[in-house]
Amino acid sequence: MAQLTDAQSVKKVAELHQTEAEQLAQMLAGKYAIPYADLSKYSINTDALRIIPETEARAANVAAFQLVGHKLELAILTPNNEHVAAILENLARSKYEVGKHLVSTNSLDRAWERYKEVSEATVTRAGLIDIAADRMAEFIERLKSLKALEATIEEIITAAKEKSHGTSLVFEAILAGAISLSASDIHIEPEETSVRVRYRLDGVLHDAAYITLDTYHLIISRIKLVSGMKLNVKQSAQDGRFSITLADNTLEIRVSVLPGNYGESVVMRLLDPKSLQIKLSDMGIEPHLYDVIQHEIAKPNGMILTTGPTGSGKSTTLYAFLNTVNDPGTKIITIEDPIEYHLKGISQTQVNEEKNYTFLEGLRSALRQDPDIIMVGEIRDSETAKIAINSSLTGHLVFSTLHTNNAAGAIPRLIDLGVNAKVISSALTLTLAQRLVRRLCTQCKISRPPTPEEKAVIDDTFASIDPACKVPFPDRTMVGDVGTDKSCARCAGIGYKGRIGVYEGILMTRAVEEQVINNPSERDIKNAAAKVGLLDMRQDGVIKVLTGVTSMSELGRVVDLYNLT
Repeated sequence: MAQLTDAQSVKKVAELHQTEAEQLAQMLAGKYAIPYADLSKYSINTDALRIIPETEARAANVAAFQLVGHKLELAILTPNNEHVAAILENLARSKYEVGKHLVSTNSLDRAWERYKEVSEATVTRAGLIDIAADRMAEFIERLKSLKALEATIEEIITAAKEKSHGTSLVFEAILAGAISLSASDIHIEPEETSVRVRYRLDGVLHDAAYITLDTYHLIISRIKLVSGMKLNVKQSAQDGRFSITLADNTLEIRVSVLPGNYGESVVMRLLDPKSLQIKLSDMGIEPHLYDVIQHEIAKPNGMILTTGPTGSGKSTTLYAFLNTVNDPGTKIITIEDPIEYHLKGISQTQVNEEKNYTFLEGLRSALRQDPDIIMVGEIRDSETAKIAINSSLTGHLVFSTLHTNNAAGAIPRLIDLGVNAKVISSALTLTLAQRLVRRLCTQCKISRPPTPEEKAVIDDTFASIDPACKVPFPDRTMVGDVGTDKSCARCAGIGYKGRIGVYEGILMTRAVEEQVINNPSERDIKNAAAKVGLLDMRQDGVIKVLTGVTSMSELGRVVDLYNLT
């Protein structure tokens, strides 16, 4: 009897497995009354293949393998897959006549291998999208303004309708436009007859384009697939994320889907790791407060709180603190919800309510890891507040955020959360409040005399500055404002480019400590802290208006200019 070599044995076993897989596929085809196909006997058509992006095809276990006119042959592993139904629905909207064929896993693997030959941008694995660098460069060159962006998206959508791979191109166009204009968020909002696409540029939403409902349905399926969401869930909110790999950078995209009257609303937040490269010294903090912060974050223990509404830059400030104090001899642990940016050399953990990993549990666990510095993304309840405060009393430096309107409000808020007032005065070293204002475009901004109303605000603001303040007062005869050049290439005709913070701080001095133990109001805290000579947000902002950094109207959008208490 002839003996088989090892190689022949392996080959024989592989052939048997392949035969069994094909027999199983034939049996299932009979069960579901779907024609069987062995794709090893077909020439896979790449024009057909690119109709369904690779990530979607792999998620649904399908592959389009033949295309003649609008007749498309689709290989499927099983019809009982929620992704298959969504893909068939999208293909029907695109007017394809689909012929289904049940195939084996071997056939699908053979078809998927051909994606390497597809010349368009390829999805390499779930949650990661590679976009061709040459096409991205072309987008950046073309998208010099919102008007140019709208025209470009319309052109791409129109062209995409004539091709079979429109979903990828439209989705990429929307992403590329946002990246080109440095948008922080993309909003896709279905309305009765169309879908509105808006970008948040420097904190303010701007219309980018309108797309058809058919295009929207294709895009949202693609977004859900790459974000790891469920395609068949349309009446509940979902969250996910994916990454975009560019030529020299990888962007994290955080996605939120929310059901609405006319369909699901999508918000994609673009998290650029390069934004972490901003230094504390470049954030717009006035020199005296900057020196105070540098002194406090250099201490081995204590607590520093940043306050402000969502989107006011609190996380960026905390990351700037962490980057400043991060060194090989220091153990830093963060508890975040979610982790927005990954920091080298820092142990970052993410809150997971489903697994009972809350800020409270995260903080308790972090303390068992022997950290030097702890960053708690947000103090939301009494227990977290008490443990964070106690941690700062036992040799740890603690950074966190709290939702209050101003820096002085942090202390009454902690007392409301049940923290002992005497402990607060020993643990808390500095509270900050901040807002983000848009910077005037340096290329097209103008200077002009203030209006009578603006002059009154300026005069009242300067009258409220304590004599102990060490900030040099600028000239009050001119204010910065938006220019009239709507063709400015630097700011795309908006008048603003970039953002800067306006800040205030309350330092835990002896005068403030004496107030804390008496259950003080915000005004009591602010009056006790005034002698340190730190500006409040209104004062800091008005000085930035007078020095041409921002405009009075922009400052009034985020700061109460008439609160003179």
